[in-house]
Amino acid sequence: MENFLNRITIDSEICHGKPTIRGLRYPVENMLELLASGMTIEELLTDYPDLEREDFLACLEYAAKLTNIKSIHKIAS
Repeated sequence: MENFLNRITIDSEICHGKPTIRGLRYPVENMLELLASGMTIEELLTDYPDLEREDFLACLEYAAKLTNIKSIHKIAS
């Protein structure tokens, strides 16, 4: 599997430091929400012509890496 993570950038001057696609002011969070809502990559490519298929795959890979943890512990309140 190709590594697409180099397409995800974090810059404190862009989108308040949120992860974005290639520094283009498209937050990864927003693209994941659109994918989760049921939009296909093909639909998103039509809506965002300056993005590429690999950008959306990078968003999915980024999300997968964030969930790659060994365990979750409840913090005492």
